[in-house]
Order: sequence, then C-alpha cells, then structure tokens
Amino acid sequence: MFTGIIQSIGEVIEHNTQEQGDLRFHIKTGLSDYDRIQVGDSIAMDGVCLTVVERQDDVVAVDVSLETVRKTSVNDWRAGQAVNIEPALTLQTPLGGHLVSGHVDGLAQCINRESEARSEVFTFQIPTEFKRYIVPKGSITLNGVSLTVNTVDGNRFNVNLIPHTLEATNLSTIQVDHQVNFEIDIMARYAEKMIQEKNVS
Repeated sequence: MFTGIIQSIGEVIEHNTQEQGDLRFHIKTGLSDYDRIQVGDSIAMDGVCLTVVERQDDVVAVDVSLETVRKTSVNDWRAGQAVNIEPALTLQTPLGGHLVSGHVDGLAQCINRESEARSEVFTFQIPTEFKRYIVPKGSITLNGVSLTVNTVDGNRFNVNLIPHTLEATNLSTIQVDHQVNFEIDIMARYAEKMIQEKNVS
C-alpha cells in the first residue's frame, strides 16, 4: 500500500524487452535514503506497484508483466524519462494522501490545462465505465499522486495542482493529449461491492 505522496522524482536509466515480451527497467530512484529499499520490496513508479528485483546503490531493477504493460503507460517509458517514486507505506508513514494500492485502473487523457493564480487546473477524461467512482471532493491517484477531485462532468473531472505538487512530481510535464496512469479510490470499490451484496440479499 501507498499514500500517494511522492517521495522523489526518479529517472529511467534502461528499458529492456525480455524474451517472453515482458519488460525490465532500471530506474534511478532519486531517494536520499535509498538504502532502505531492498530486493523484494514494493515500490510505486508513476502509481504502478512494482517489485524491486535488483538494487545497486540508487538504481533498482523492476520487472513489468504484460498485464501491467496493457493497462499502464510503462510501455512508453524511455531512458531519461522522469517517474514519480514512492516506497511502500509503513506503520510509521504519515498518511498524508489516501490509501493507494498501486494497481492502476487505466489511462486518463488530459483534455485541458489552464493556470489559476499560482496553480494549474487539469481536466482529464477516463473510460466511461469508471465515471461512477469519481465524485467531487473525492480522491483519485494520477501517476501515483494523491489528488482531490474538484468537479465532475460525466467521465471528465478536473484537479488543481498547487506549486509544490508541480515541483515535487512529474505532473508538471503533462500537456493536452498526454496520458497518465489513474487509480480510483479503493474505498469506492468496497462501497459499491457492499451495496451490490445488500441489493442481492
């Protein structure tokens, strides 16, 4: 589990396609305390929960399954690309965002970006089947960043990024037509499941 509070901006060092078609990446994490990351640990990269399979100082290797390739933006990662990094939540970690699983639901497309005072307001569009999970003032994760939904219009919603978020994450690079990984609030899924079970019974 994660919080959606990004700890560093990492960098893709190498992207390799394995014999069976899945991927392996080497990522420089940019973490000041990288020694706490060990082989076998979970780590979120642009909101994708991955397992560290190798580590050499600040550089970790992660394997990416074909299922993850199909549902996320990882197939577009190239050397030099910035990725948002968050190590797994511990019992000592402040829960400053919301509970994030790192299981990406799909890709959201940016359809508008405009300045508002010192912030940037982004409008995203998601597949229609997910619109029921997005509510005003609810939580959503974009590229691993925990954000608050401002307004909702069908399968479109907007979020406000303050200067700190723009500086501390790679969302500052997002422009119209770019895609980001999104994860709906896991609590919404549980609520839907409980309502379905109640209606059946």
